[in-house]
Amino acid sequence: MEAFKDMSAKDGVCIAHSYKIYSNAGEQNFDKLLKKLRSHLPKARVVVCFCEGMTVRGLLMAMRRQGIVGEFLLLGSDGWADRYDVTDGYQREAAGGITIKLQSPDVKWFDDYYLQLRPENNLRNPWFQEFWQNKFKCKLKGYSQDNQIYNKTCSSRLSLTYQYAQDSKMGFVINAIYAMAYGLHNMQVALCPGYKGLCDAMKPIDGQKLLDCIMKANFTGVAGDMIMFDENGDSPGRYEIMNFKKMGKDYFDYINVGSWDNGELKMDDDEIWSTKNSVIRSVCSEPCAKGQIKVIRKGEVSCCWTCTPCKENEIVFDEYTCKACELGSWPTDDLTGCIQIPVEYLRWSDPEPIAAVVFACLGLLATMFVTAIFILYRDTPVVKSSSRELCYIILAGICLGYLCTFCLIAKPQRIYCYLQRIGIGLSPAMSYSALVTKTNRIARILAGSKKKICTKKPRFMSACAQLVIAFLLICIQLGIIVALFIMEPPNIMFDYPSIREVYLICNTNNLGVVAPLGYNGLLILSCTFYAFKTRNVPANFNEAKYIAFTMYTTCIIWLAFVPIYFGSNYKIITMCFSVSLSATVALGCMFVPKVYIILAKPERNVRSAFTTSTVVRMHVGDGKSSSAASRSSSLVNLWKRRGSSGETLSSNGKSVTWAQNEKSNRGQHLWQRLSVHVKKKDSTNQTAVIKPFSKSSTENRYISTSYPESSAKMLYDVSEAEEHYPVQYRPQTPSPISTVSQRAASVTRTDDDIPSFHSDTAQRSGSSQGSLMDQISNVVTRFTANISELNSMMLSSNTQGTLVPTPLCSSYLIPREIQLPTAMTTFAEIQPAPAIEFNEVNLDLLSRLEDQL
Repeated sequence: MEAFKDMSAKDGVCIAHSYKIYSNAGEQNFDKLLKKLRSHLPKARVVVCFCEGMTVRGLLMAMRRQGIVGEFLLLGSDGWADRYDVTDGYQREAAGGITIKLQSPDVKWFDDYYLQLRPENNLRNPWFQEFWQNKFKCKLKGYSQDNQIYNKTCSSRLSLTYQYAQDSKMGFVINAIYAMAYGLHNMQVALCPGYKGLCDAMKPIDGQKLLDCIMKANFTGVAGDMIMFDENGDSPGRYEIMNFKKMGKDYFDYINVGSWDNGELKMDDDEIWSTKNSVIRSVCSEPCAKGQIKVIRKGEVSCCWTCTPCKENEIVFDEYTCKACELGSWPTDDLTGCIQIPVEYLRWSDPEPIAAVVFACLGLLATMFVTAIFILYRDTPVVKSSSRELCYIILAGICLGYLCTFCLIAKPQRIYCYLQRIGIGLSPAMSYSALVTKTNRIARILAGSKKKICTKKPRFMSACAQLVIAFLLICIQLGIIVALFIMEPPNIMFDYPSIREVYLICNTNNLGVVAPLGYNGLLILSCTFYAFKTRNVPANFNEAKYIAFTMYTTCIIWLAFVPIYFGSNYKIITMCFSVSLSATVALGCMFVPKVYIILAKPERNVRSAFTTSTVVRMHVGDGKSSSAASRSSSLVNLWKRRGSSGETLSSNGKSVTWAQNEKSNRGQHLWQRLSVHVKKKDSTNQTAVIKPFSKSSTENRYISTSYPESSAKMLYDVSEAEEHYPVQYRPQTPSPISTVSQRAASVTRTDDDIPSFHSDTAQRSGSSQGSLMDQISNVVTRFTANISELNSMMLSSNTQGTLVPTPLCSSYLIPREIQLPTAMTTFAEIQPAPAIEFNEVNLDLLSRLEDQL
């Protein structure tokens, strides 16, 4: 059995498992054996029986008990051969079985010799009479060894032909006898040459010498074949292959289907399996399909395996091993080798790049159109009130953002990698740095305008300062980009989003994206904060609302960009659309409304549409302005209200400002402040300011004081009685009193120079804001007629400490009863405020800021 296993393994025949069973085993043992054959590796359907015929019969009986027919193919050894006693009664279970029978043809001459033998003619064989009695179960008369068992006397008519069949191994018995005879003959010839019979050299016979002589024997067998022995003492094998099959209805028989003679096999397959469907397939494991390898389970034989597919990037190195292709290569169709994967990158003809490029081109055209409009109409209030220089920086950043799309989509090269990282970080930084500067400026002006008295002018409010701040913020981003260049110089690389894809990209890691965008995000948050803070600025700052909407939308875009960029493989397209959308939002929300006003609503492109101030401002004198209107020495926008056009008057080099608090809770007719800037020919600079009435004084009092000869400044605080009395019974309330500051080398005043203020007594309950403003308007209208008289009216000097009210220039005075205060306080010396251009910021808030300074 072990020899069979070894030889089977050499020839590729796999034995799944083997069991031993005794020939005299009981039915339970055969049943257990059959269950094991069915449960363990059921695909192994061929059972080889190296056993005696009756053992095979016990297995057939177990198959009958378990109802197994046609499930197994039985292969029997020469112990089964073509014996009918093995299959009688169990032909259906044994059908299809193949057995091995020793090749031994019938010996005719032996039958002739054997069948004529009788006890009386075969006296040389002392055992023949005993054989005769046992065969026929009778006793022979006169035989010395009478068989007392049988009472019947053997008849003379008995013959050996009764129930005779030559044994299938008769030829082997005869050949074996001949082999012994030839061996003895060869030994006698060798040991006793020329001697008949046994010589002394053969007495006693040496068994080893006899064996050597037998193995050297060479003769012709009874079947005419040559008999010889190999070194192992085996003669050439000759077998016949028998198939037990159904020959007709309920008729089964053995037929010869092949032979094996001296290593040569002959088989008649068509005789065994008449149809392909009748072929029994017995395998432990099916052959693996293409792209699969064999995995032998632990404890199993080599023919029993599990088929496991190789990974999609692996080839079948051998039947038991997979080998992965290198990164960037892929297995061939036959899985025998690897080929390079074509390198992919964004191409201009792909749908996504086409959409991104078209979007960027439209954005560039719109940006250039807006820039051209802003340059052509740069001196109009719409453009001037929008901080022209900062707007140009924003437009440059928007244009650069659209240009980034072309660098991102182009085939990756080192120069494009540099441009990508510069453009992606710099374009938003340019736009949002200018926006941060602009919104911060608006917020500071708005905060200053809410103060009742502005004691300090806000810093960094000029256009130059704003540009410096914006460029500093941009330089920070440039510094970040340069630092990243030093840490990781841009270059091209291969990206493998999956094992089957290879993309040519720039080697931008997450830090190279997060750092510049993080700084831009900080600018966006700052812009959003200031935009939210100034969202309720009045109409002349309507662009604050547009900026706020721009920043809200930008935040949404970039919040959506982050997860899409880091969570998908479409990073380049995502970056293109995110940058372009941000630029489009800034362009559409901030600049389109202004372009619409410039082109479609020119009547709104005037200064009155960009201010809500009720301040009456008059600029006269030698102050220089950048606009043509300021250089013309004319009085512009003398009296300005919301939604009303201004009135222009001529002046003679003086500056006067009136301000009215529209929502004062002290009465609609109360003045807030009046300031007059006067520059005489003798370089004396004078400033007069009308302040709100003081709450501390409730009596009418006069005070007089002497002015210092150099740069003295006085403040007259007048009590306000209307806070203590109802309108119907309000006492006489003084008009605003001037605070006078005079700067001169020496000034000599006489009593004639002292101005006096008179007005007829009138009921305060009957006065209104409209009449009061009309009176102020009359004063301002007449202001240019006689500057010296107005100066005399506004300025007073009394060295004696007594102020005597005398009428002077009554045509310029307000018809109200005015009383001077009884106390006077002085301010610190105030430098004259420089002329401010109104083309860089909203005019209203700057007006308030200038007044408070």
